[in-house]
Amino acid sequence: MITVSNLTLQYGKRVLFDEVELKFTPGNCYGVIGANGAGKSTFLKILSGEIEPNKGSVNITPGLRMSVLKQNHFAYDNFPVLQAVMMGNEKLWSVMQEKDAIYAKADFTEADGNRAAELEAEFAEMNGWNADSEAADLLSKLGVREEFHHRLMNELSGKEKVRVLLAQALFGNPDILLLDEPTNDLDVETITWLEDFLADYPNIVIVVSHDRHFLDAVCTHVCDIDFRKISLYSGNYTFWYQASQLAARQRADQNKKVEDKRKELQDFIMRFSANASKSRQATSRKKLLDKLSIDEMPASNRKYPGIIFQMVREPGDQILNIENLSKSVEGQLLFRNINLRLKKGDKIGVISRDHLAITKFFDCIVGEETPDTGHVEWGQTIQSAYLPNDNSQFFSGTDNLVDWLRQYSKDKDETFIRGFLGKMLFSGEETLKQVNVLSGGEKVRCMLSRMMLFQANALILDEPTNHLDLESITAFNNSLKDYKGIVLFTSHDHEFMQTVANRIIEITPKGIIDKMVTYDEYITDPEVKALRASMY
Repeated sequence: MITVSNLTLQYGKRVLFDEVELKFTPGNCYGVIGANGAGKSTFLKILSGEIEPNKGSVNITPGLRMSVLKQNHFAYDNFPVLQAVMMGNEKLWSVMQEKDAIYAKADFTEADGNRAAELEAEFAEMNGWNADSEAADLLSKLGVREEFHHRLMNELSGKEKVRVLLAQALFGNPDILLLDEPTNDLDVETITWLEDFLADYPNIVIVVSHDRHFLDAVCTHVCDIDFRKISLYSGNYTFWYQASQLAARQRADQNKKVEDKRKELQDFIMRFSANASKSRQATSRKKLLDKLSIDEMPASNRKYPGIIFQMVREPGDQILNIENLSKSVEGQLLFRNINLRLKKGDKIGVISRDHLAITKFFDCIVGEETPDTGHVEWGQTIQSAYLPNDNSQFFSGTDNLVDWLRQYSKDKDETFIRGFLGKMLFSGEETLKQVNVLSGGEKVRCMLSRMMLFQANALILDEPTNHLDLESITAFNNSLKDYKGIVLFTSHDHEFMQTVANRIIEITPKGIIDKMVTYDEYITDPEVKALRASMY
């Protein structure tokens, strides 16, 4: 069990949370949610002991082992992959190291023999003899092929390191598991495996994630960081979201009723307080007025951007025709002979085991890359807008946000520009920030403002939810569901894919798979699974 008592953390005048009281018990998975900057990752660091709070304490039942998903991808570069995983159980790893050091001694003494016997007993008690096979099994289930298990960590790609560090956190079934964004850079198969693993996990899991589907699949409780508090709710993310929206509406409705009653009483008092025959009634109503109080909602950290894509014109019947499209990079074939025709109403979710294939496919169809072979033809009525995965080229200058967005707008009026920035939650002095100092999430919101100005009837979106908080993702998701134009997009956000796409295309080195189905139908269809296996 973890007991959090009277926990307070603030930086200067900024209070993240104040006098928090929580208990985390075995057999439950707790999803930590909150706006960007609310303190989600910081809270995990307090639980792990990495950060000290200003006040209060975190008490963990003695003897429990805690494991934390490491964020430093270079910390284990000089270790073989299997060893890096086993280092997740620090006590077991320490026993293994001491035991090996004793056996390596040339002058092995009786004391060494006694110590070795003690270590062997500890090693067996911790299931050390199966450590290698358990680590290898975890790696395989997380998509790290056996050929990489004995390589050094510095020989792996960034995405492969993410999987190794996740295996390290899970290794040895720790009593307490702290995971900060564990689904980053994982494919749908690996995320599904992780969801099943955590759903059946018998110990304490505390996880921060922006993936709504993942939170729904694994969480038994939600820890909501807002109003300078951390509130604990039973149920998964969707249950919390629906309940919180209902509670906010009910509170707002109640406040409106109170305010209406207050105005009614005030009007009566003003009209009749000087009237002798009505003075008693006026006095009575004044006493009633004094008793009325509005339950003012505290200012929430949560803000939902106003993402609204409007079209200058409806798309015609000729949308996009792609013939025999192929592309290679540095001799590596990404895709070949893609033939594709889009039609009105298409919202296409594009997937691939190689994300570079999707990015290059999008670059080819918007004209930013030249394909090796093939032809791309957009309909005459189509105006497209592209949200690339890498937006760094747009933010290398020193313009402030107003001047940056003005260059993409036909209407140069500052009030008009500030209105668009306001929809993306930039207001006041924030609009004067230089674009080269923006965070990842701020850059995406700027790019969305730019796209909204174009009023395009076809959107191409490469990982649009990257760097966004749950509120922005929800607003973006709802906007695309309502959008009447064409959408070509890819996303690791399961809920985003499921609720927006009505057609799925998978890009493989041997061609494409094209199905008029939802995302869930696509990934669970046995026939599609067999077809996918034959295409790689």
